[in-house]
Amino acid sequence: MGMKTKIALGAVVGLVVIGAVSANTGDDGTGSADKGTSASADRQSGGAKDAGADAGQSSEKAEKKLSQTEQFKAFVEENGTAQEKEAVSHVTKVQGADEQNDILDTADIYTDFTGGLMGEGSGPAKLIASAFADWKQSENGLVTVYDADGELLGNGQF
Repeated sequence: MGMKTKIALGAVVGLVVIGAVSANTGDDGTGSADKGTSASADRQSGGAKDAGADAGQSSEKAEKKLSQTEQFKAFVEENGTAQEKEAVSHVTKVQGADEQNDILDTADIYTDFTGGLMGEGSGPAKLIASAFADWKQSENGLVTVYDADGELLGNGQF
């Protein structure tokens, strides 16, 4: 009886995972294919639009050359509150912000704070997580903030 139950539960879990993946693979009109289509349409029309498209592409390339940390800090510097700007000034590294699939998105932010949950960085960690949620959006994302020793400071959804 126990073996049959394990097999049945395994099959149910497998079907749920397959259903979740297939539900997120549908084309809702906001995917990368649309981005390429609009850029190619601009290029085909020629003239000033083509020059504008090239300028837009060069600014995108310049933005991509910035590290995730630099992009995040630039966003907060432009859009954040004074408290968020202060908290984000302690960020040393951002990982996982560029790869999202809206199923299980995770990002890690490392800071120069010390002391873990009981240290000085636990309050600013929530501000950092909040600023990250303003920067990146996901249907199912989790951002985790760590101190200089790799200890957990806090986390939040984005």
